[in-house]
Amino acid sequence: MEKATFAGGCFWCMVKPFDQWDGIESVLSGYMGGHIENPTYEDVKKGDSGHLEVVQIEFDPTAFTYEQLLEIYWQQIDPTDDGGQFHDRGESYQTAIFYHTNEQKDQAELSKQKLADSGRFSKPILTKILPAKTFYVAEDYHQDYYKKNPNDYAEDRAISGRDTFIENHWKK
Repeated sequence: MEKATFAGGCFWCMVKPFDQWDGIESVLSGYMGGHIENPTYEDVKKGDSGHLEVVQIEFDPTAFTYEQLLEIYWQQIDPTDDGGQFHDRGESYQTAIFYHTNEQKDQAELSKQKLADSGRFSKPILTKILPAKTFYVAEDYHQDYYKKNPNDYAEDRAISGRDTFIENHWKK
C-alpha cells in the first residue's frame, strides 16, 4: 500500500471522489502542513495553525495508480484559486499536493505542467506541490461525512459552487 495526500478545500467534498474505486483502501479527512501539533478542527478553521484540510488516501498502486489519483484530484478543485476553494476561503482551504516519495513529486509536477499546457484554464495553475508532513486525522464526525450526512453533504456541495465549476470545466 502507498499513501497520497491532497488538499482541495473542504475535506468533506474530497473524500467521495476517491472513495469509490477498487484499489483504494481508505480515505481519511485530516490536516497537514501546519506548525502546531495535534490541531483541532477549530484550530485549523481559524486559520492560525498553518494546516490545510486534506484527504489522505491509502491505495494499492497495482490496482489504482498515483497518476489516476492525480487525474481525479485535478477534476475536484479550482487550481487557479489560491485564496481557498469555492465558498470556503482562507489558507486552510488552499489546494496542494503533498508528495510522499520523489516519484510522486515528479508525477505531480508533470501532471501540473500538462494541465497548465492544456489550455483548460485561462489563469495560471497555483496548486502547490509540497513534501508530506505529519498527517493529523480529523475528528471522527468529519470522517465519511458524505455517508453519515448525505443531505447536508449534497446541500453543501450545491451551495459551494464546486459542482457547477466541475461541470463547466470538466464535463464538457
